[in-house]
Amino acid sequence: MQFSKWPEAGRVKTRLIPELGIEGALTAHIELSLEVLDNLCATGYDVSFWWDRPLEQAPEEARPLLLNLEAAGIAQCFQAEGDLGRRMYEALRHGLESADRAVIVGSDCPSVDPGYVRSAVAALAEYDVVLGPSEDGGYVLIGARDIRPEALANVDWGTPAVFGQTLERMADAGLSVFRLDSRWDVDEPEDWRRFRRLSGCQ
Repeated sequence: MQFSKWPEAGRVKTRLIPELGIEGALTAHIELSLEVLDNLCATGYDVSFWWDRPLEQAPEEARPLLLNLEAAGIAQCFQAEGDLGRRMYEALRHGLESADRAVIVGSDCPSVDPGYVRSAVAALAEYDVVLGPSEDGGYVLIGARDIRPEALANVDWGTPAVFGQTLERMADAGLSVFRLDSRWDVDEPEDWRRFRRLSGCQ
């Protein structure tokens, strides 16, 4: 499952705006979303795309994403209301209704390559939850074969404490957790430059 915000100017990749401008940050969001989508499709697993909220009409800027999703026959869903923990819990719960393992990756995590996702799915053969920590204290991937709402509740989302607090909540909920190697996501201008450099762009 790929989590993403609708591409709307001024609402996405806001920490990139000082360097890239509003339109540049919007373009970056779309480019990152497509990169993550390509990586997930390359895993060979069923992929679904989860927008942050329902809209009466999709923004015109979403067209590149929508065309790719439709061409690949990828189901589009909407995240639940509430904080990130609630939204992830509901998506994982939904995924586990039709599969024995479910994984979420954010659209700003281009470092999550197909092999990384496959490692996460493999770990779920023995663990209840798998987490891919990010270098900034959060995580780039969460997967589960069993999940409970309290395991993702009362976390200070968007802070360096996220990963540690999540481990504590999981332990309190009685869930076993496998930790993958650390990866990185794109939040700050230096992250964007890193992505461009690794992608062979100047």
